[in-house]
Amino acid sequence: MKLINTEAGVAALRHSRANVVTAAIDRIDFHHPVFIGDFLTLKASLNFVGKTSMEVGVRVESENPLTGEKMHTGSEYLTYVALDRDNRPIVLPPLILQKNQDIHRNKEAQERRQMRLAESKKVKQSR
Repeated sequence: MKLINTEAGVAALRHSRANVVTAAIDRIDFHHPVFIGDFLTLKASLNFVGKTSMEVGVRVESENPLTGEKMHTGSEYLTYVALDRDNRPIVLPPLILQKNQDIHRNKEAQERRQMRLAESKKVKQSR
């Protein structure tokens, strides 16, 4: 999980060109186990950028070094906020969607964001 957070944080930092903090880990799905000695490949993609927050998706793949077999072992969604020198959120540059896959990821991320906001509202109302 630390590797996932690090990989996603790098993607968020590269987009914002500022210090970033993890605001939320939306979901982590483990599809297959990773064994000691397996190679890991992590691929991060920026899926959504709002005013001050951004969602990064991470795909984790494992590879058996003896057989070369690769498996999709996990998928995660994390939300980051970029901060200024006073640790206040900054306005982020927009996300430029160039490929159909980017547009698809962005649409799904917007749906997840709406669910997160609705859940957050429920929690606040129940307090």
